[in-house]
Amino acid sequence: MVSRLRFLVVSVFLFSLVSVSVPWVSAANGDLAPLEVAEAEEALASAYEAVLQADEAGADVSGLIDKLNVGSEYLVEAYIWVHLGDSENISHFAGLCYDIALDVHSDAVEAIDEARNSEMNEFVLVMLGSVAGVILVVVLCSVGWHIFKKRYYKKVLGLKPEVVFGES
Repeated sequence: MVSRLRFLVVSVFLFSLVSVSVPWVSAANGDLAPLEVAEAEEALASAYEAVLQADEAGADVSGLIDKLNVGSEYLVEAYIWVHLGDSENISHFAGLCYDIALDVHSDAVEAIDEARNSEMNEFVLVMLGSVAGVILVVVLCSVGWHIFKKRYYKKVLGLKPEVVFGES
């Protein structure tokens, strides 16, 4: 799980590095296509951060990681089409990446909420179980003491003392 998350963080870093180091190819809509790719990349980075937070909260993020990988593949396709200068495919793949990133981000936020609610429910259950256990132990000890005391008094009061004369 940790190695997957490291891979994801490194891939986001590499995508960020590519966007800074690669000169933009102008297409028919030269300014529109790189902007779409940049927005998709920002959305994907935000989704990665949300998945990391969900993982830290204790949620199961394996499905989200798979979706992020698909989104990353679409982003790579968009970069390839940027270099080839095909604005239609750039828009298509950047849009797919953006949609997946938004979906993953919302799912990660829901997973964080569910993990926190589950954690709170578990805490309440443990606290109630502990209180019930303490009450049960106190009641059983009290009942046991009263039963022991009653039997002891019966036994002691039922004894007949023997008096022996002449022994010293």
